[in-house]
Amino acid sequence: MSQSSTKRTLHSYDSQDEKKLAQQVAETLYRYDAIAADRIPTLSDLTEQHVKQFWERGYLVVDQVLSPQEINTSLEAVMDVLFGRSVGTKIQFVKPRSELHSEEEIELAARKLYDYVDHEPRLRDIAYQPGIMKAMEALFGEAPKVAQDQAILKPPSGGVEKPWHQDMAYGNLAYDQSVIGIWLALDPAELDNGCMHVIPYSHRQGAVPHYAVRDWQLCDVSVQVEQDVAVPLEPGGALIFSGLLHHGTPPNFSDKRRRSLQLHYAPESAKKLSPQEYKRMFTNEMTGAEC
Repeated sequence: MSQSSTKRTLHSYDSQDEKKLAQQVAETLYRYDAIAADRIPTLSDLTEQHVKQFWERGYLVVDQVLSPQEINTSLEAVMDVLFGRSVGTKIQFVKPRSELHSEEEIELAARKLYDYVDHEPRLRDIAYQPGIMKAMEALFGEAPKVAQDQAILKPPSGGVEKPWHQDMAYGNLAYDQSVIGIWLALDPAELDNGCMHVIPYSHRQGAVPHYAVRDWQLCDVSVQVEQDVAVPLEPGGALIFSGLLHHGTPPNFSDKRRRSLQLHYAPESAKKLSPQEYKRMFTNEMTGAEC
């Protein structure tokens, strides 16, 4: 089977209506003419003013967090996990694993790797990279702890949208203090292959109810699309963002990979929210409001 036919089998939409809906979402819920321009060269350039800017605006963009060697090593680790050469890490596929027979099919059907810190030392080294840990301590004002580790994969020709959301609305990241995410590009993350999009200052709204629509997400009609800022990144670049920041990624209709690592950190003193408090903050259970 050719690569192009594999892509169609695994990642094209099941109907023209589904593809048309995905294209409509990409065109109406994201904008591509506002690009994040205020960037920090490296984490070593982080200043107190940048820390203040982060908490005011909700995010920082850093041009180079990973070295070329770290990028290559991370990519090798990701592919070793996918192809069974590194075991223990969990993998989320868009097709049953039993239907995937070739490495090409496996790669095109993989959406996410997670819980690799305890199993894949090359990726653990990124999670605990001294530069990242020092930056998180500066942002929190206290020692950080790793709260979540993932690799987010948006394969070519049909990598699906991740709708607008807040990361802390996912229960495992619901703490009594803001968590901070760092999204690290391993491939070029560009406008046409699903780079990150953010709504500056949206974290100031606090917790917002989420709904099960295309994913666990903000209601589409509440997304401030006119304020959307796209964050293209070169490999090794990073978006650092508040766990309450509204963000999402459109589909990847291009023929390019878009592989990334995403890590979340919490301040050492942070405690998990109770289930009742989580429901009150991030769901409509207490209000009955509908999307």
